[in-house]
Formats: sequence, C-alpha cells, structure tokens
Amino acid sequence: MPAMCTRKRIEEVRERIRRAERAAGRPDGSVRLVAVTKTFPAEAVLEAYRAGLREFGESYAQEALMKQSCLGHCDVTWHFIGPIQSNKTRGIAQRFQWVHSVDRIKIAERLNEQRPGTLPPLNVCIQVNVSGEETKSGARFDELALLTAAVRQLPRLRLRGLMTVPAPDQPFEAQRAAFRRLREALASLPRPGLDTLSMGMSDDLEAAVLEGATIVRVGSAIFGDRPRKPSVQQSASSEQERPVS
Repeated sequence: MPAMCTRKRIEEVRERIRRAERAAGRPDGSVRLVAVTKTFPAEAVLEAYRAGLREFGESYAQEALMKQSCLGHCDVTWHFIGPIQSNKTRGIAQRFQWVHSVDRIKIAERLNEQRPGTLPPLNVCIQVNVSGEETKSGARFDELALLTAAVRQLPRLRLRGLMTVPAPDQPFEAQRAAFRRLREALASLPRPGLDTLSMGMSDDLEAAVLEGATIVRVGSAIFGDRPRKPSVQQSASSEQERPVS
C-alpha cells in the first residue's frame, strides 16, 4: 500500500475514533489505537510507523518475532492479541509489552515465568468470550473472579483489564450490548490497576468507544483486506510446526 494511502486511512480511523469519543462525551485522546498487522508484511508496519503509529498488534508469534527483528530500530509498542499456545509463550513474554489474550491460568503462569527480570512487568488483559461462541477463545464470565485473582499474584505480570472479540456482523445495538457486558464485568472486579477495556475493531469501533473502550484494535480499515496467502513472515509461522518455547 502506498504511503499516502496508509496515511489517509490512518487519519480516517483516527477521525472515526474522535467522533465516537465526542459522541460519548469523552475527551479526545482517551482511546488508544493499536494497528493490527497480522499477515501484513514488515513493510506495511514500517509505512504505518512513518505515518505516526507506534502501537502494533500481532496474533502469530513466529511471524511477529520476524517483524520485530526487521523493525528493531523503531520505537514500537508490541501487543500480542491472538490465541496463545503453551509452546509459544517464551517469545511472547520476552518480546512484547502487552498481551491481550490471556484466558487461562496456565498461560499466565508461563508468561510470568518466562518474562525476563530485566524488563518491566508484562501488561496483560484477560480475554473474555462475551458471545459464548464455542469456537472462540476467552474465559467465561463466571471464571473471571478466580482468574483475575490468580493473575494478580504473578509478579512479572501487570493485570490491566479485559479484552473481547464479539460475534461478527451484529447490528449496532447488539455490538453495544456485547461491549457493555465487558464494561460491566470490569466494573464488577476489584479495581486497583484495572484501567483497560480492549474492544472494538474496524467494523465496530464506534460501538466500543461508546461503551468505554480504552484500546481499539484496527487492521483492515488501515491496511485493507488481509492477504489470502500467508505473507513471507507468516509462512515462517506455521504455529503448529515451529515451536517458539
């Protein structure tokens, strides 16, 4: 994608966020934009960086680590937002600043054990399956109290809040209802340190912001349709075949 096209798309997304913030009575800048770069090449990340973005989200560990090597000179905050396999936690613990997709204590414990002591605690969100889809990752609402309590006992992790990926293609009010459930779940937990609602993507960020999102994760609205074939980076990330433990 040409650089000017990338800049234009980024500004369009930022304007959507600003309008939603104002509609919600929230100040400009209350919502952080994470550009979701999974399956896109490192060149796309670099163009977005040159256009002013500094926070990027990845879902495939091997692919992400290769992009990070290519962009090691850039001041970037990396967010891991995809399902986490047990044999991929080491690279994630060592190379990311945020993990949005912790959904069970085993994963939290491995991230804690493998987070280097020379780095600040890893910011984590617990992923919640708000729509109850059997094929989707995420903890159940009735698991949250125990899971949050357990994560808070891990010294190399810093629990920041909750994340969700609701069912796609929902009407606007259904989108808001799903995000409202996550906001209410966060409000029901002991509050110290919980300041993050990671929710909202290209097609539903307005509903998410109206319901209190502090981070939106946007991919296709910035970079266009995802490649049908794996990128060069992703081809090295056959997650089932090449462990990064």
